[in-house]
Amino acid sequence: MIDYRNKVMGRIDAHDQVKEWQRQGERVVFTNGCFDILHAGHVGYLAEARRMGERLVVGLNSDASVRRIKGPLRPVCPESDRALVLSALEAVDLVTVFDEETPEELIGVLLPDILVKGADWPPEKIAGAKAVLQHGGSVLNVPLLQGRSTTGIIERIIEAYGGGSRCETP
Repeated sequence: MIDYRNKVMGRIDAHDQVKEWQRQGERVVFTNGCFDILHAGHVGYLAEARRMGERLVVGLNSDASVRRIKGPLRPVCPESDRALVLSALEAVDLVTVFDEETPEELIGVLLPDILVKGADWPPEKIAGAKAVLQHGGSVLNVPLLQGRSTTGIIERIIEAYGGGSRCETP
């Protein structure tokens, strides 16, 4: 049995693992995101990305990175929890946290075979695409499950429970 907690690695160990998989002839797919509140859209997206190769590496925005991108109230879940939840997914082989606003530097270090983002990202706007393409890799898009977003979930929670906790029973 694989201990999913061992799938969470720092940048150096992630680099070494990616290179080992590539030496073994496995195609390494990379994607990234905040993955703040994991939902069906995330799970479908990650499963589809994994089907594009033999290994899936997820670059996870750190808490500080998420705050810079999404604002001071995010993330809802801390990076350690988000990394642990992602690592428990069968589709995910490795999770590494990055602190920059984009994973461009991380992608330049890892040099995956395939870089994947959602269909809402045009290839020319995908961070790290240039490095992957220059090393003979591919940049691909995955269709998104419409109507699924962390922001939408948060908005529904606030609408339903914003005036106080209705989750508790008397």
